Amino acid sequence: MGKHYRKALEKLQLELVQLQHGLRSSGRRLLVIFEGRDAAGKGGTIKAITESLDTRGYRIAALPKPSEAEATQWYFQRYVAHLPGAGEFVLFDRSWYNRAVIEPAMGFCSAAQCEAFLDAAPAFEKLLTDDGIIVLKYWLAVDQVEQEKRFAERADDPLKRWKLSPVDLAARKEYAKIGRLRDVMIERTHRDHAPWFVVDYNNQKHGRINLIRHLLQQVPLHDDPAPAVKLPRLKGKPKTEHVTDKALWVPDTF
Repeated sequence: MGKHYRKALEKLQLELVQLQHGLRSSGRRLLVIFEGRDAAGKGGTIKAITESLDTRGYRIAALPKPSEAEATQWYFQRYVAHLPGAGEFVLFDRSWYNRAVIEPAMGFCSAAQCEAFLDAAPAFEKLLTDDGIIVLKYWLAVDQVEQEKRFAERADDPLKRWKLSPVDLAARKEYAKIGRLRDVMIERTHRDHAPWFVVDYNNQKHGRINLIRHLLQQVPLHDDPAPAVKLPRLKGKPKTEHVTDKALWVPDTF
């Protein structure tokens, strides 16, 4: 599975590089939203997508809790600053849809605020797509048994414990409620111009491959590879690097 997965992923990453080239060449703008339960696999998928991309051509938006000032603004205001410009690819690790699921589940917003959001989100996204932004929305679906396994793995691994926030831990008690809120969110905000796509993420590797393949199918801008690069010949023999003694060398300890 590991070798087969890596081979499939490498092929898709090559297509993603071509997609990025296509976005730059055309000036098109791509916005992809990743939503799902805690530990579903959003971060790992974003890493897999961006692993081989030019860092100057994509951005990851993972916004923290709003500040006091942001809490008084129009709800979508702080997200607008992160929308893609010409030729850009922006990936949202959670998005404005916090207002439809996490916030009401945890009591961070009122029922009226959630209802107002569900009315406004399709109109907001219509403005984006009418202006030419490609909007893709993915819900990463994972069963509770599998989610609990991933929570336990994170709790046991010192390199992953930071992923378990107090909100993540508290949300474990609201599995059913989050599911009901998710369904209402999808039913109220699924539109032809910005549809919801659900991906089975009980097997994360399968989920990543399926999601990336689907994403590439939605954005037909990757048929032509980036042009080949011809390296100019060096003048003379290759030089050894000599750096001024004014700097301090880091010791070689490996």
